[in-house]
Amino acid sequence: MGMLTTHKISADLYDDSFHLIAIHSDLEDYAMAYAINSHCGLYLKRMKKDLCFDENMAFSVFDWEDEINDMYWTLIANKCETEEQMASIGLFESNVSKRIGHLVKEKKEVDYFLKVDAADETIYAEKLRAIKQIGKVITAYPLDTQKLKSKRNLIF
Repeated sequence: MGMLTTHKISADLYDDSFHLIAIHSDLEDYAMAYAINSHCGLYLKRMKKDLCFDENMAFSVFDWEDEINDMYWTLIANKCETEEQMASIGLFESNVSKRIGHLVKEKKEVDYFLKVDAADETIYAEKLRAIKQIGKVITAYPLDTQKLKSKRNLIF
């Protein structure tokens, strides 16, 4: 029992070491990554593996390790569209229903999360300002990771 408690505490300490920017935008994931790269001087690249959860939900992830500033950036899509084949009614009707899944369910309004590990406050603030300047970004703001119930989903 004692072991579990110790582990939990250290895991929580680790949790708090990342900053999170919520981004509202209807840009496609690759366009969002491209816009952030060109506006913020980051080099986000699509990871080989998407972030997968059950029910065929896969969320695209782009990351970049900024070795000079010792910061690690991850752009994570909060939405994923899954198509479900419904039983067809007529001869020619194939009924496909679309479902939107969310990575962080309590923040359904957020389209993307930009996760920043080991954030240098000045650089972080500067990049946040730059993201707000992107034409297709409706809004971007820091999120308090402490209050996020599903923050575990953002640790991988």
